[in-house]
Amino acid sequence: MLLLKELPNSKSLEQFLARYPEADIQAILDFAIMLRAASDISDALDKLLAKHALLQGRWWVLVLLLRQPDLTSSPSALAEKTGVTKATMTGFIDGLEREGLITRLLDNQDRRKFLIRLTAAGQQKLDQVMPDYYSKVSALMSTLTAEQRAVMIKSLQILSLHSELIK
Repeated sequence: MLLLKELPNSKSLEQFLARYPEADIQAILDFAIMLRAASDISDALDKLLAKHALLQGRWWVLVLLLRQPDLTSSPSALAEKTGVTKATMTGFIDGLEREGLITRLLDNQDRRKFLIRLTAAGQQKLDQVMPDYYSKVSALMSTLTAEQRAVMIKSLQILSLHSELIK
């Protein structure tokens, strides 16, 4: 996420434009504002989850397991769905297992592998977190009108489809 807390002001943008005249300064400012907003929202989510003794990565694992009909998934599928490495996922799994929120099971189809299952304690943890999460997300999103939200979502979807342009 964006670590820059201070966005550029008009003077710094003028200096930037003098050095890089081909730059689309408004596009760069808009991009920085978007990254700043995403970072602020992610930070707020971190603080909400910390009240429940969770971190985002571990919380997402619990949520993804809850989405499964049998509350079970492979570690590699969880890593792919969260966008983290298998090593990072192993760390998440180890911590969640220590807390009794998940359990490891042998994979019946391949006994060299194991699966992850959400435990009753994990479901209870989500039952504590999710009402707080839903109410806070609703409060945040209610600061926009339905029209503003629709435009924002459409715009973000378009940007996401073209994110490879900055790779």
